[in-house]
Amino acid sequence: MPYLVGTDEAGYGPNLGPLVISATVWRVESLENIDLFSRLRRAVRSVTDDENAEKVTIADSKDLYRSGKGLAGLEQGVLTCLAAVNKRPRTWRKIWDELAADSAGGLTELPWYRDFDDRLPVDVQEKDVSRHAEEFVLKCEHAKCVPIRIESRAVFPNRFNELVQRHGNKASALSHTTLQLVRSELDLIPAEEPVHILCDKHGGRNKYGRWLKEIFPDTQAMIRCEGRGESAYQLGYGNQRREIVFRAKGERFLPSALASMVSKYLRELAMRAFNEYWTGKVRGLKPTAGYPMDAKRFKEQIAPMQKKLGIDDQILWRCR
Repeated sequence: MPYLVGTDEAGYGPNLGPLVISATVWRVESLENIDLFSRLRRAVRSVTDDENAEKVTIADSKDLYRSGKGLAGLEQGVLTCLAAVNKRPRTWRKIWDELAADSAGGLTELPWYRDFDDRLPVDVQEKDVSRHAEEFVLKCEHAKCVPIRIESRAVFPNRFNELVQRHGNKASALSHTTLQLVRSELDLIPAEEPVHILCDKHGGRNKYGRWLKEIFPDTQAMIRCEGRGESAYQLGYGNQRREIVFRAKGERFLPSALASMVSKYLRELAMRAFNEYWTGKVRGLKPTAGYPMDAKRFKEQIAPMQKKLGIDDQILWRCR
């Protein structure tokens, strides 16, 4: 059966906290209609839909979360979809192990994560997640659009800075990491099955051939189009049908919208730990979301304590 893969990120712009990239993989009946918002209309609602509480909300994370407003808008949909792929993390540490195992080892290297843990869910009820997940899976199976895997990569500041130095800019760091994640997902899909992959565009980049060649060195990447709205490539040889598309506003594709939500949820969980650490060290310190203007304020306020603790900027501050 064919597969759909969607990717998206959270934390591309901040100076503090991780860049998180996620991929969601769906098995579908065919690639004739890849509009899963339409095919799953009985199971899914967006923020502009009716307020049917029996549906799972899947949308661009920017529409579901505002700093300081709580995680419920993200959490219900993310944890419901995780349960649908048999991931039921009950703690902060467990969700990193289940979603971003390749990145989770880095948590012990950073003092604000090393001893942190918390129970999940944060702002919704566990019983509601379980109930919604059961109904969601049944509706997905009926529509023949089934989520099978959700995975993430977290790029913490030290690794982020290394990637930017190696590749020259953060858009290239994003492309490199995203396509590595895509490669790992494709390796788990039978080679003979058709796959449609959609990634949200990376920093306005229009040409991705260099990165496809680097990450898929043994696979032909044929250009279908390269432009401001969309860049599309055919991967593979002969009759192998694997298409990868980089599209502006990629969150209109349901698998990418869910990837956006998962990435944002993980990033916000990371920032909860980060802020708890520093507000516990510096009296009167206001938490930060990590974006440039406020990040500068935050860094100035923690500077004396950072120096006292001997914490190097390389593990704290993202260079771009």
